[in-house]
Parts: sequence; C-alpha cells; structure tokens
Amino acid sequence: MALTIERTVRGVLVILGVVTALPALALVAPGRALDFSYGISPPSDPMALALLQHRGILQGALGAALVWAAFHPAVRVPAAVTAIVTKSVFLGLMAALPVAVRAGATPGILFDIGAIVLLAAVLTLHRRLTGSHGQGGGSPARLSTDGRGRSAAGR
Repeated sequence: MALTIERTVRGVLVILGVVTALPALALVAPGRALDFSYGISPPSDPMALALLQHRGILQGALGAALVWAAFHPAVRVPAAVTAIVTKSVFLGLMAALPVAVRAGATPGILFDIGAIVLLAAVLTLHRRLTGSHGQGGGSPARLSTDGRGRSAAGR
C-alpha cells in the first residue's frame, strides 16, 4: 500500500512540475508561450515582456522543484507549500481582474486550482507515509526501497 501511495505521489508531482514549468518557454518562444499560458500576445513594452519572461523562468524553477520533490521526499513539504502559496497568489490576482480580462488565463486558473488540491493531497499522503509533521521528511527508513523498488514501509 505504501509503495502504491509513493508512486502516486511521485507521478502527481512530476506531472504538476512539468506543467508548472511550461511558462519558462516564454524565454525562447514568447508568442506561443504567453498565448498558451495566459491567452495574451507578447506586450509591445520590452520591460513588460522581460518581466513576463522572468516570471516564466521562476515558474520553471518551481516546476523543477516539484519534479525534484517527487524523488526526494525530504523536500516535498517546502516545494509543495511554495507551489501552493505562489499559485494561490496568482489566483487572488486573477480574481481581482474583470472576467473579460482574465478569460484568456482560464486554463491556467483551472490548472492552479486543481494543482492546489492535488498538492494538499500530496502533503497529506506525505505526512501519512512518513509520520512527519514538519519539513524533515520523517524517518528515511520508511521511504527507502529494497533495490527492487519495494518500499521498506510496504514490506
């Protein structure tokens, strides 16, 4: 059972991490990335474009942290909490905009809502697997494997 939960947590974190990182493509293909991520064209103001590209790189780093957390349980709590906080701030900023303005960002808004729910579930499962209440990741022995991919907790 613990191995199934661990594999599920890993899969969820990898998928969320990869999708979260997609705005990083704004650095190399701003037109496509900004349209895909937010439903907008690249701004004509070079400073605004640079800020959006910078935001994309930060999203890439957050996505990488989630993928890293998939394979390193000790960083799951800080990575998931950081993602929940940043995604919540994005949702709050979007909620303050008129519906017509934020309409192009609907896919991102829906993804972030789903991601927050899944990340909360990941934190709950992580706590259940490790018995951890903090960031330390609990007992490493409980999450170690026996070389054949079986969790020590599941034996």
